[in-house]
Amino acid sequence: MAETRHDVVGIGNAIVDVLAHADDAFLEREGLAKGTMTLIDAAQADALYSRMAAGVEMSGGSAANTMAGIASLGGRAAYFGKVRDDQLGQIFAHDIRATGVTFPTAPATDGPGTARCLILVTGDAQRTMSTYLGACVDLGPDDVDEETVAASAVTYLEGYLFDPPRAREAFVKAAEIARRNGRRVALSLSDPFCVDRHRDALRQFVREHVDVLFANEVEILSLTGATDFDDALTMIRGTVPIAALTRSAQGSVVATADAVHAVQAAPVARVVDTTGAGDLYAAGFLFGLTAGHALAACGRLGATAAAEVISHFGARPETPLAELIRPI
Repeated sequence: MAETRHDVVGIGNAIVDVLAHADDAFLEREGLAKGTMTLIDAAQADALYSRMAAGVEMSGGSAANTMAGIASLGGRAAYFGKVRDDQLGQIFAHDIRATGVTFPTAPATDGPGTARCLILVTGDAQRTMSTYLGACVDLGPDDVDEETVAASAVTYLEGYLFDPPRAREAFVKAAEIARRNGRRVALSLSDPFCVDRHRDALRQFVREHVDVLFANEVEILSLTGATDFDDALTMIRGTVPIAALTRSAQGSVVATADAVHAVQAAPVARVVDTTGAGDLYAAGFLFGLTAGHALAACGRLGATAAAEVISHFGARPETPLAELIRPI
């Protein structure tokens, strides 16, 4: 086995987020389903952006947020994601490297611009996302560096990559490299509509490649086809070695074939924006897992990281997470 240089390498859609406040009436007028992610084209992105309230731009992308969280916890993280050599691409590359994450992916020199996600945050802190993938669709197998994956304890994949075909090829290549080198593979289901679109393929991928599965309650119901969380939990325990299932204010459930651990949500004085909650939960969990902590402790680390990110606007930590986990 290669020397372990990274605790986790993430592969995902490299996106710059634009966050703005909105009310339910605005979502209804725009035909957007609250709390979900919808893929849009460049023209739709421009039109929606023109109607949004003033926004705040910050680098995002699900797996990128998770890697930034791992770095904030004191872990060693790397990331593959495709950007264009444009202004947003330069912002993304600068921001992720500034967190301490290794980002070796070369920018595209032609084709679509860097991806952006228009995030509408309502008064109940729910976020509704409209995503223009742009350069993300050009992420392919050649962007997966075998040496980096082989030297990473865990390869973390975001389920959104099942949408662009070449990205899915990169996804599979990375998982196979990790497996050949005796490394773990983790997958986030990302979004229930994504699961709906690719349910059979995702089920097969989980069976064949995944060691750690992250999902929220709606996503795991979609994947399993169950109508009840307890039934879904029973079904997934026989499919994947570790399932970390988040349930918002109800905390999370970490399950293996032999045990189920219920983990309380960490206290939050005020929930401001739920963007990135699942991403940061995964960061805390994987940081704990690669450090050798028991699964229940991994869940508590995930809860702590998630609580920090939902206490402010934006999907990346404002307080160094390493300062928050010392009592855990």
